Amino acid sequence: METIKVKASRPYSVTVGSEQLKTIGERARSLFPKAVRVMLVSDDTVFPLYGETVSRSLIAEGFETEPFVFPHGEKSKNSKTYLDLISAIARAGLSRSDFCVALGGGVVGDLTGFAAATYMRGIGFIQVPTTLLAMVDASVGGKTAVDLPEGKNLLGAFWQPSEVICDIDTLKTLPDPVYAAGCAEIVKYGCMMDKELFETLEQQDLKSVEEKVISRSVSDKRDIVEQDERETGSTRILLNFGHTVGHAVEKVSNYQISHGSAVSIGMCVMVRAQSECGMIDKRTVKRIESLLASFALPTETGFSARDLSDAILSDKKKTGKTVNFVALREIGEAYVMPIPIGEIESFIEKGLKTCKSN
Repeated sequence: METIKVKASRPYSVTVGSEQLKTIGERARSLFPKAVRVMLVSDDTVFPLYGETVSRSLIAEGFETEPFVFPHGEKSKNSKTYLDLISAIARAGLSRSDFCVALGGGVVGDLTGFAAATYMRGIGFIQVPTTLLAMVDASVGGKTAVDLPEGKNLLGAFWQPSEVICDIDTLKTLPDPVYAAGCAEIVKYGCMMDKELFETLEQQDLKSVEEKVISRSVSDKRDIVEQDERETGSTRILLNFGHTVGHAVEKVSNYQISHGSAVSIGMCVMVRAQSECGMIDKRTVKRIESLLASFALPTETGFSARDLSDAILSDKKKTGKTVNFVALREIGEAYVMPIPIGEIESFIEKGLKTCKSN
């Protein structure tokens, strides 16, 4: 078991290890000694697997535990589900000393976190991520949000969790494509800030170093968050490597393409476009594509540059006459590259080309 300390506006710990679910009640009691009620939020895929275990742990510590279970998937991360959850919390009578538990993947965590941030101007919540992607990315850093028809994560708040508990035993029940989605975010850390992690993934089977790699990824994100918690500087935006195009892929696909697969495509489009512009060598592009492909992640898309460009321009990352993309100098070193709005489509067009070795 490993514990990573996050020194954010609300300091908290991230625990990574096996057999963690049974300890949630005890740990919640130490975090919320005056709490009476807890809203256990999950989706209809995760709750049947782990809801009873977590509920028993909470009830054993004297918490009145109320479940809120919603249909799984990105389409549920909307304003209606959010308001339904807020109403359920109010009906259950939670006070400011009470808290929520987010049991599930990134959608559950984002939704629960935003509800906790806004109910009674803010109550505590514990993240219990059950997917690889949520463990290494969504559960850490305090970004909470729901989607609007106009774009992804447009309605949200920064609200740090009270604790993050990653039980890696839950990864055993993940379908292969869902596990692979988390691998995309791990590769992202390697690409944009951690060359040693990238090389580890190239040389070793992830399952053999799973706990170590998850902890390393969490530590990488922790380091960025501590420098730029609210993304007011130029540091935290580096975590968006692959995400500007990736979010566009998600939106154009009507969220039929998963976040991890979309980010994988986004990273490849970005480095191929850079290669076409002479900013990065083709060998680096091939290494990134090969590593992503080794996790059965997509590296190309059939969507047009025009469709992706239009989706990007509706997203929140537009700043005046430019959009901030995150580019690579080399594996392990990223930087912010503003692109004028009028040049985005042609840049993406370059990234849609297959990178051929010289």
